[in-house]
Amino acid sequence: MTYHDICQRLTPMYGPQEAKAMTRMLLEDLFSLSFADILCGATEHLSDADTLRLQQSVDRLLDAEPLQYVTGTAFFCGHPFHVAPGVLIPRPETEWIVDTAVNLVMSSAPRILDIGTGSGCIATSISLALADRHCYTEAWDISEDALRIAADNAERLGADVKFCLRDALRLEEDFPAEERLEAEQGGAEALRDSASWDIIVSNPPYICNREAADMHANVLRHEPHLALFVPDTDPLLFYRAIASYAMRSLRKGGWLLFECNTLYAHDTAQMASDMGFATSVVEDDCFGKPRFVKAQK
Repeated sequence: MTYHDICQRLTPMYGPQEAKAMTRMLLEDLFSLSFADILCGATEHLSDADTLRLQQSVDRLLDAEPLQYVTGTAFFCGHPFHVAPGVLIPRPETEWIVDTAVNLVMSSAPRILDIGTGSGCIATSISLALADRHCYTEAWDISEDALRIAADNAERLGADVKFCLRDALRLEEDFPAEERLEAEQGGAEALRDSASWDIIVSNPPYICNREAADMHANVLRHEPHLALFVPDTDPLLFYRAIASYAMRSLRKGGWLLFECNTLYAHDTAQMASDMGFATSVVEDDCFGKPRFVKAQK
């Protein structure tokens, strides 16, 4: 199967330019082939096993599976993250959360929490960026599959992140029982400190079910719905729960950073303000859309 054969198969579905780009990335990621290697016919000299793997990968792309799942890799903040259908594929606009969190850190040993970590891309990237500041980074998710992938990513990239199985909609239970007991045994100060964060970040589910009709098939059929959708009747479901927890657990002057549905970014900022945050502003993403909320306690 040559480069041109693959492009021909993908073109009816993806168009000529995207088909070429996808073919090049597929061959580079799967077999470490340079573009020069590709043009010189390197795919014709693959082993039988690699040829079968390539054919299966092309079939997966023709089934609308995202390229990042096929290759198993997505780049975020310059780091290669392993991704699989159990986690969302990191988007470039989400890097705003990492950049903003890093720029907000004004002291050594900050405590940062990522709620709904998925692949761990946000927490791991923050930890790596703040490694020289002795940052303590913790990340929570309700999915055990996601936590396994996230922990593997952090370990492989050399980031120090603690991962915990937690439900974002039940954060009124500030600690799992064993952590609460350990903190209580350390006295009131230990209990307070273990619940205090300098920055809380989150990119929670925010797509309303009614919006599914306008989404690409590769997202709907392959990315985890648990990490995507909220009820039409309550689009701020996760934001309300997380902001309420943040009001109790952030230190005074601490920050809450959200990625939002662009339809509800201003509503999310207003909700945070109504809850008592001192400031709550909407920020645009790299495409000029109102995507983020930055609130200070």
